Amino acid sequence: MDLARRQRIFSLALPIIGGMVSQNLLNIVDTAMVGFLGDAALAAVGLGGFIVFMCQALILGISTGVQSSAARRQGEGSPERAAAILNSALLLVLVVAPIFSLVLIQVAEPAYPYLNADPAVIERGVPYIEWRLGAIVFVGMNFAFRGYWNALDLSRIYMKTLIFMHVTNIVLNYVLIFGNFGAPAFGVTGAGMASAISMAVGTIVYVFLATKHVPKGCFLQCAATGKETKALIKVSIASGLQQLFFAAGLVAMFWIIGRIGTPSLAAANVLVTVLLFAILPGLGLGLACATLVGQALGKRDPDDAYQWAFDVAKVTVVLLTFLGIPMWLVPDLVSSIFIHEESTRELARWPMRIMGLTMPIEAIGFAFMHGMLGAGDARRVMFVSVGTQWLLFLPLAFVIGPILGYGLLGVWLWQGVTRALQTSLFLSMWRGRKWQQVEV
Repeated sequence: MDLARRQRIFSLALPIIGGMVSQNLLNIVDTAMVGFLGDAALAAVGLGGFIVFMCQALILGISTGVQSSAARRQGEGSPERAAAILNSALLLVLVVAPIFSLVLIQVAEPAYPYLNADPAVIERGVPYIEWRLGAIVFVGMNFAFRGYWNALDLSRIYMKTLIFMHVTNIVLNYVLIFGNFGAPAFGVTGAGMASAISMAVGTIVYVFLATKHVPKGCFLQCAATGKETKALIKVSIASGLQQLFFAAGLVAMFWIIGRIGTPSLAAANVLVTVLLFAILPGLGLGLACATLVGQALGKRDPDDAYQWAFDVAKVTVVLLTFLGIPMWLVPDLVSSIFIHEESTRELARWPMRIMGLTMPIEAIGFAFMHGMLGAGDARRVMFVSVGTQWLLFLPLAFVIGPILGYGLLGVWLWQGVTRALQTSLFLSMWRGRKWQQVEV
């Protein structure tokens, strides 16, 4: 891989990674602020955030749909068609998202007690998620814009806007949670209000930037063709379903580990937190790979698209391997940031080492999975992801952990095996090159 290709990868990926890191910092600050309100408030926001993520999963797939389609049009030298894809995506969100919000808000209050029976958590959690669910239309639009900016090599716009949204969210949290600057103190509800308002602000900023950066006369002035719209919906639904089943699979995994014991559940929570932070560069590089593949296919150069995934994989392996070193070299030092009980740190020790050692496998999987998504092959990605998680990992994790008694270590070993299998499948499918026949 020559220097020019490596520079192209980093120029796309670094702004995306920066935006994702800012999201994690926001989560930390958000949690710290709500933590002043007590355990019930903290539980309400933690559970509520995960519920909202699951509810939003289908609409979030619009980002992948826009990115794969718009990158293809950009590669073809038709930026006006890429803008048409964005316009149609925004219209789809505007039609579908309010219906989602209305239905989900109606079921939030009666359904919440099934997830947590504590009256104090219910009292705080329901208004919080109602505000968050009410903002799904803005979330969907923001993700449509994200896919468009990434597809056109404008990921820096995504990063800057996301950071601005997060700063807005933090300021609004300070005002609305605690009642500063003369505002009423809304408590946990204020946190939900702040998140919803910041999403709306982000949408307004994106619309303004679109008037500056989308080709003149194209933004909100033209629509995708029927064929383009069909491809957009197809890829978006497949990607959304993948994210939905992934989120639900995490819930199922925590339920399984909870049957092993509370200390194991606490250790697993820390392991997942560390993993989700450590793989952010892999996700950023994966999104860059999706753009590079889509643009190469738009230029009618499938061989270049094929090579981009391997080039991104090389960079991702080096980076994630480096980030995995502390996990296997000093696992207790990493876990001690979160875990203060020696016995719980001991439970997390070898799973943390396994996680660190398998980071290169995760890196390869990210590259080829996102390469296929960039080609519009989201349907096969969904089948592999959902199949390995729900048909292999979860059923046998239940047998290995709670039933056979191999505990958290057994579950994490099996997860490493299934992730390696998933990566092998993605690599095999990439080499098979059926993805280059997908029309978007």
